[in-house]
Amino acid sequence: MIVIGSGPAGRRAAIQAAKLGKDVLVVERGGRVGGVSVHTGTIPSKTLRETALNLSGWRERGFYGRSYRVKQDINADDLRRRLHLTLSHEVEVLEHQFARNQVSTLRGAAKFTDPHTIEVEGEEGETFTMSADRFLIAVGTIPFRPDYIPFDNGVSVFDSDEILELPDLPRSIAVIGAGVIGVEYATIFSALDVHVTLIEPRDSMLDFIDNELMEDFTYQLRDRGMALRFGKKVESVTRNERGCEVTLEGGRKVRSEMLLFAAGRIGATGSLGLDACGLEVDHRGRLKVDPETLQTSAPHIYAAGDVIGFPSLASTSMEQGRIAACHALGVPAHEPPEFFPYGIYAVPEISTVGMTEEEVNERGIPYESGIARFRETSRGHIMGLDRGMLKMLFSLKTRRLLGCHIVGEGATELIHIGQAVLNLKGTLDYFVENTFNYPTLAEAYKIAALDAWNRMGAGVPVAQVKDG
Repeated sequence: MIVIGSGPAGRRAAIQAAKLGKDVLVVERGGRVGGVSVHTGTIPSKTLRETALNLSGWRERGFYGRSYRVKQDINADDLRRRLHLTLSHEVEVLEHQFARNQVSTLRGAAKFTDPHTIEVEGEEGETFTMSADRFLIAVGTIPFRPDYIPFDNGVSVFDSDEILELPDLPRSIAVIGAGVIGVEYATIFSALDVHVTLIEPRDSMLDFIDNELMEDFTYQLRDRGMALRFGKKVESVTRNERGCEVTLEGGRKVRSEMLLFAAGRIGATGSLGLDACGLEVDHRGRLKVDPETLQTSAPHIYAAGDVIGFPSLASTSMEQGRIAACHALGVPAHEPPEFFPYGIYAVPEISTVGMTEEEVNERGIPYESGIARFRETSRGHIMGLDRGMLKMLFSLKTRRLLGCHIVGEGATELIHIGQAVLNLKGTLDYFVENTFNYPTLAEAYKIAALDAWNRMGAGVPVAQVKDG
């Protein structure tokens, strides 16, 4: 089996195939293994976030005020130092996993010459030709770079890959695109006390998140001084001696020292020679696959990860890689649970699993919701949290959990409690009866469950009534 790409999908597929006793080769065109996830995407952006929160003293400002900082003058080198240490460690771990499982690797750019053969151009221009019975395409994505954005090789106009190597920390930055990537970087810079203007042609952001959570999140962004310019398209972007100027539909202008364009990514399939094996991609360079087997229209060629589109998460990409490898090698693969969490590493974090309140209403399911504010927990007081909330939705008929949504500190960790109960078809009673460590933010689950119970009432045992 040949795996093209060593990101989350590629690495999991390669190791799975190797554990099944097959000869596996991973072709990676980047300098080191790991793919976008390790070098420009998931790990770098989350490391940058953690560094920003630590150096800025963001988590302690609830006690010491908005002017509090751990390091008074933070520069770009401060942000990169931890980043490079983290990435080196991630690469070493992955290289060790490949070596331990006897997965071969080859650095170079792969291109199909026929349905069963690829040609790889090595780092020094040498060419290798090799064939395999099965292929997995896991090349990930690259930033979408439209012609009207005057990118300047990382001087003042950046894409979401280049921003990691910004030369200086600006006083102001405009971010075009209020998707996951744009929102994450916008809020990270805001935590560093950079003035941020977030620009989005749609009237809202992150539409797949529960509306009540987004109202809380949006309030937090505005409260700390972020400017949100929604509902207007970008007509032009120009550079000048002072930085960048964005002209919006209607004539409004946004001026900033730097600009980050983060409005979408496209599949990195342009150089794969897919026409040689009869495969086509959509307008965003993505491959279409069978959702159950991950097979493309060529049965011996599979695709997984961001290159096949939604949900484009490292966690789900890993599972796709595993399932693809098992199916390609004729081994039964257990299906992942129905519900998986979505994590947005903004400041504050957002994480969600299951149905939103809007989806529950669309399906006509009678329900009740319960909400807990982090400030209602003792741990929240200890941490100085005055923001953050957890929301759960329960069926009135079966009392089962339908969805869990969190915004605030530790949301991406806390969500897994809700995920487990959801996949195990648990009910409101679990949260009311369960004992949580004290003091913890996880207590918010019991608070939210009791909040829902107070409105649901009937059908709850007497013991629970006393406890509630």
